[in-house]
Amino acid sequence: MKKILFISNRNPFAERFSGDVIRAKKFVKYLSRNNYVKVISPNNDNTTIKESKFNYEGFESSNFFSKFVRILLSLFNFKPMQLGFFYNSKIDKFVKDNFENYDYIFFQSFRSAQYLPEKFIGITILDLADLMSKNYKQTSNNLIFLNPLKFIYFLESKLLKSYEKFCLNNFEKILLHSEKEIKTVDQNLKKKIYQYSFGVDRIKNKYKYSFKNNKIIFIGNIKYLPNKKACYDFANKILPKLIQKHSDLEFHIIGEISKIDTYILKKFKGVKVIGKVNNLEPYLNKVICGIANLKISSGIQTKILTYMSYGIPTICSQQVYENFDALKKSKINYYKNDNDFIKLIIKLKKNKNFGQSSSKLALKNIRNFKWEKILPFLNKVF
Repeated sequence: MKKILFISNRNPFAERFSGDVIRAKKFVKYLSRNNYVKVISPNNDNTTIKESKFNYEGFESSNFFSKFVRILLSLFNFKPMQLGFFYNSKIDKFVKDNFENYDYIFFQSFRSAQYLPEKFIGITILDLADLMSKNYKQTSNNLIFLNPLKFIYFLESKLLKSYEKFCLNNFEKILLHSEKEIKTVDQNLKKKIYQYSFGVDRIKNKYKYSFKNNKIIFIGNIKYLPNKKACYDFANKILPKLIQKHSDLEFHIIGEISKIDTYILKKFKGVKVIGKVNNLEPYLNKVICGIANLKISSGIQTKILTYMSYGIPTICSQQVYENFDALKKSKINYYKNDNDFIKLIIKLKKNKNFGQSSSKLALKNIRNFKWEKILPFLNKVF
């Protein structure tokens, strides 16, 4: 039995609809079948979960002043600001005091990579998932020149690119989602990279075509800037044109969202802000399609897999389509411009055969993304 230390920058057992949280929990449960897994993460509730094969310990996060100082120190050392923001001295101390007790250390995301011990003789594994430097560069490019965040995202993209290079060189095994991103990595480092996809638990058909269907849904963390921008773009540019053709159409936003964005988005005609929910099913009746209209995207968009798992016809931007390799095999609907986007939505509303065939195709292809098929790749990694 191997002893694995699993370091996450978020509590894997929090009830949160977030890709990294869901993925971490799945990894821990799978690895603990045949190994002992010790899981540590920030957790202000400081809860402890004990099971026969794994143990969870959470540590209280630093206060705002400490985070601010750490951000400045990160900048001074030419490292990503996020490392300072997510740094936890208690986690750092735990790793330094206990790393010798483990055969493997698994680091989830570059944010936890900062706890890498210098003298560890076991195997180090880093789940990068996506190369976030590319995402931050896209974000900077999509913000107007007068927006101060444009400069911050640009600076962070440069710092992230340098830090990702450090990670690729200093960890023994690296996990990445996108084949497209793997191709950009130095040829000498590719032998240490393992590609994997996100997964789903259940497949359940909740789509039923009707011309009276009137809901277009967007699922995701709306506090995440690319998701927020996608929602505002749709509410401001696309939805008014759709309502001109079909006055009953509504845009439903489901996911964690700030109060100010809730207030502003509700002002747009036809926009309904649902917010964070624990169960999606009650909100999936009368749905025309689920959308992933992101202009800023890297790797896998888990919202697409969620739509597919319910048999909901899906439309994504070309940017999302090209970054998510498996979509090309799944034949997901994608658009190149706003006019194409509007035409696809209208076609899914009016054309019964198109709606039903898109749903059947989603249900057929999502079977390749069941967690039970995805997770065995960890056997090769460990």
